[in-house]
Amino acid sequence: MARSPQFSDEMWARVEPLMPRSGSKGGRPWNDHRSTVEGICWRLRTGSPWRDVPADFGPWPSLWRRFDTWAKDGTWDRVLAVIAVDPGAEGLVAVVDGTIVRAHKHAAGARKGG
Repeated sequence: MARSPQFSDEMWARVEPLMPRSGSKGGRPWNDHRSTVEGICWRLRTGSPWRDVPADFGPWPSLWRRFDTWAKDGTWDRVLAVIAVDPGAEGLVAVVDGTIVRAHKHAAGARKGG
């Protein structure tokens, strides 16, 4: 099943320059950043487990590793900084609504055993 791009060409043009280049450490070259970022965004938008990301975006372990690497090296911070300057431009919107983020009752200190 072929998926239509989640990012318009204009949106991707703002994000693409912020993506890291393949390192000089050698190893296997990365697959296309655009499909990877779209897969990561799909997973974050749906809240599904990484294993449920459609194969059209690439193997889920690769998506997770790239997401984790970019979180650690500041790539996501740079992307958010550019989007935050003009969040509504070309349909990009960066919003976090903390009112809907809740911990499970067991994580929130509920009594065990009923």
